[in-house]
Order: sequence, then C-alpha cells, then structure tokens
Amino acid sequence: MIEIKTSKDGIDYLQTILNERPMTITKAALFKIPHSDGREELSLKIGRYSKKKGIFDITFEELESATPKSELTLTNDEFNALINFLQENFEPFKGGTKKYIPLDETFEEQNIEHLKAIFANPEKQELLDFIIGHDIIPKELFVAFNQLTKVKAIEEFETMLDNDLTEHQWQKWFKENSWV
Repeated sequence: MIEIKTSKDGIDYLQTILNERPMTITKAALFKIPHSDGREELSLKIGRYSKKKGIFDITFEELESATPKSELTLTNDEFNALINFLQENFEPFKGGTKKYIPLDETFEEQNIEHLKAIFANPEKQELLDFIIGHDIIPKELFVAFNQLTKVKAIEEFETMLDNDLTEHQWQKWFKENSWV
C-alpha cells in the first residue's frame, strides 16, 4: 500500500527507491508544499546518497540530513515540464525514432515547419507511395484534400472571370483542373 508521510516541518511527501546498490541508494520524493495563500505546489526531489555500512533502511529525515552524492529538486513548473517531456518523448526515443512530430499537440508554427519539411522531400512520388502503402493518412483526409483543392480552384476560376485574361492563362487553368 502506498503511504503519504508528513515531515517534521508538516510537508506531505511520497517517496520511492529508484535504485539501491551496496554503497548507494537513489530515491525520488514528491512533495506537496503548502503556501500561505492556500495553494499547494508539487516538487520532485531525486537524490543519490551514500549508505553507511550496515544501514539499509534510510528514512526521509535521514536523507535530508545526509550529505548526498548528488541531488536535484525540481520546482512545480520544472516538474510539470519534465512530465510533459517524458510523456511526449519517452516511447519514440525508446523505440529509436530519430525524428517525429507529437501529433497530440495543437498545430503551432513549429509543427507546420516540420510538416513542410516532410512534404518538401524531393522524392515526392516515393513519399506518396510510402504514405499510401502504410495507411498513414486515412481515406477521409484524402477526400478532404481533394475537396479543398476543388474549392480553391473554383475560387480561382471566379477571380479569373472578373479579370481580362488571355487564352494561355485559361488553358493553363483548365489543364491544372482537368476534372472540370
């Protein structure tokens, strides 16, 4: 059973052992730090501590007073950033992926640049064959692209009607839009 403990200073914490070796122990602790305005902030502390010979069960208070080999405490913002980083990147990194786009994010300028880079591949036919061969894009999206292309072509056609265009410009438009 997981037990949340309270330190001498009244701070709730939850700790776990990440790794234990004969002479060192690595622990992680979550802290719930109360503020005078009523809000609580989470922090994460990760520490690697030297064990004294014969001592195998080290309490949080003993760790706090011990001189760590190394220790890091993340603020609430840093901790949340770490969680987001791990959620987005752990599986692709573990799997050996070299480049990827986290698709659960909102589409921002940075993501658009990634997509443009993918589709700027000079081997467009090879890219399309790969996408189609691996069912990367669902049929509904292809239909939507096709529909969008036709809507844009009709808007361009209407604009062209308002202008005094040469036959060459019309021929080019009809050649690009042979579906008309």
